[in-house]
Amino acid sequence: MNRLFKAAWAKAIAEQEEAMATLDIYFNKAVGIGEHPDLLTEVNKYVDMLANSRDKIQALEFYEKENNKE
Repeated sequence: MNRLFKAAWAKAIAEQEEAMATLDIYFNKAVGIGEHPDLLTEVNKYVDMLANSRDKIQALEFYEKENNKE
């Protein structure tokens, strides 16, 4: 695995963890929410981030699998 691949992988994992942590706060720890007039917009933002990061991870796994066939 080269450094560029590792960096892309690490970034996708970090985005996934950020989204999961934030959603955990929104869904399970109401005191951590504070003042958010449009909470659903914020939740959707992190759901999108989670979906995007999962797609990136799957794409990188696919790339690695295909690249290692040779």
